[in-house]
Amino acid sequence: MLPCALEEMRNKTSQTSPPPLGDILTLIGPIFRKHRLRLFVGLLALLGVNCLQLTIPRILKHGVDGLAENTILESELLYLAGLICIIGLAATVLRFCWRYLIIGFSRHLERDLRKKIYSHVMVMDGSFFNTYSTGAIMAHTSNDLAAVQMSCGMGLVAAIDALVMSMAAIGFMLAINVELTLLALAPMPFLALATRFLSGHMHKRFDRVQEQFSVMTEFVRSSVASIRLLKAYTLEDSQSKRFEKIGSEYVQSSIRVAIIQGLLFPVATLVGSLGMLLVLYFGGKKVMISTISMGDFVAFITYLYMLIWPIMAVGWVANLSQRGITSLRRIHTLLTTHSKIPEGSADCNPATQNFSCRKMNFSYPGTESLVLKDINLHLSPGILGITGPTGCGKTTLCQILLRMFPVADDCLFAEQTDVNRLHPQSVRNVISYLGQEPLLFSSTIAENIAFANPDAGQKEIEKAAIAAAIHDEIMDLTDGYDSTIGERGVNLSGGQRQRICLARALLCDRPVIIIDDALAAVDTATEQKILDTILPILQGKTVLWVSQRIKQLAQTDRLLILEEGEITGLGSYTELCKSNAFLQKVLHRQSLQEDNRSINNA
Repeated sequence: MLPCALEEMRNKTSQTSPPPLGDILTLIGPIFRKHRLRLFVGLLALLGVNCLQLTIPRILKHGVDGLAENTILESELLYLAGLICIIGLAATVLRFCWRYLIIGFSRHLERDLRKKIYSHVMVMDGSFFNTYSTGAIMAHTSNDLAAVQMSCGMGLVAAIDALVMSMAAIGFMLAINVELTLLALAPMPFLALATRFLSGHMHKRFDRVQEQFSVMTEFVRSSVASIRLLKAYTLEDSQSKRFEKIGSEYVQSSIRVAIIQGLLFPVATLVGSLGMLLVLYFGGKKVMISTISMGDFVAFITYLYMLIWPIMAVGWVANLSQRGITSLRRIHTLLTTHSKIPEGSADCNPATQNFSCRKMNFSYPGTESLVLKDINLHLSPGILGITGPTGCGKTTLCQILLRMFPVADDCLFAEQTDVNRLHPQSVRNVISYLGQEPLLFSSTIAENIAFANPDAGQKEIEKAAIAAAIHDEIMDLTDGYDSTIGERGVNLSGGQRQRICLARALLCDRPVIIIDDALAAVDTATEQKILDTILPILQGKTVLWVSQRIKQLAQTDRLLILEEGEITGLGSYTELCKSNAFLQKVLHRQSLQEDNRSINNA
């Protein structure tokens, strides 16, 4: 399954051309402007280090010439040595400054981009999460951000440092001897060609690595989340083999990237060494015939040695920049994937209780088959029950009301306003939602219940828990409401998780509440207890209650039957029991189950 996901990701990437470099740089441009003073001071410190380093060969030249001509005193040598020590100390202080300022900036950039990604993901619609897996989003906020941070930190420093040092060193070398400088730089065109060729292959290979990292991350996440299921079916070995295969593919792709990296550095080193070899041979001959002095030769060699680092940095900077650009392009693609739900300019009335569907059709983005067909429905204060066969569109209808998926204009209204003219968040603010899957966090029970209403007091939390018939079981725990539950509530039963989520929804106290088959895991006795306590609380609210259980459906004011995305029945529970074939089958089946249960208990 996951290898297929990787192939799908590759196909999607190949179908869309990468955004231009100018577009992706707009992501980090504002962050650079925000921290421009920090960067300016950091770059000044970097340039100061370079200037100090460039003065050392001049000092060495003076000392070596004095020794060669026997014209320098011991006190002057001590002075020169002390001067070099002072320069070294000053360079150390400035080096700390630029590291703190520029590398610190790269961490600020990483933080701001991570915040931007997180904020963007938070406002996306359901179709976005059908496209991007959790592992892919995690890869963007880990590996991709690390690559961008490295390229905008050490990569930026290395690029500027290499540029300044190379230009200054070449300038000083030209001042000493033009012919030697040309000989030293003769192998440089070979480095430029090699870097251009190798960097051209870096982008595609690194993009492949990042895609495989996304798949591997999602595989690990889903395996850990489903560890009990894997153990129940004794799939540990098969999952380990699948993970080994995915890991091997990731390693192979990483090695292909490492091959490029492994070639860049040796090529740069070879070019620098060839230049040094030429200078040693021809420069030595010039010293022997006194064309240049020994001091000039030592200074030239020192400047050439300083030039080797920029030459080697070319490969490193090319590697970092390619990684950073590739990752920034991936982040840009994520951030330019917009929600398909229109961002209306108006806010929904906080007291809204009436919703209307008018000839509403719906199909999931990217598909053509209709999930809901010609839905005409009015929701008003009271309990509307919804039932129907599995896959008939019940949960889809709930998700649409929650504004998780886009709908066409003039088919869904809040009061008398088209929801596409309203801000989606303002619509969600009037709805409490209790879904099929009870989602809990690794926190205390009290914090889970108060998740959507963090200002609620202990008495309010307990009142909601009593209404959900979970208070007594919470109090039986060692720490009561302060008990910490495991990730997703793994140390609670399914029924307990559902009732804690029910307490959370009740505590919100919003005018509309959607209960999407959320009491399926509770036993019949607890079910009756819950119904007895929450029905009075729901009086005056607009309630959408999805269920397959007759006992729950019988408590509704109206009942809607959905079959294959169409409304096949709408009326009171009593009326539909007489006229609707599907409801009659459900009633008959559950009656037989009750009879069998009674016989077994007897």
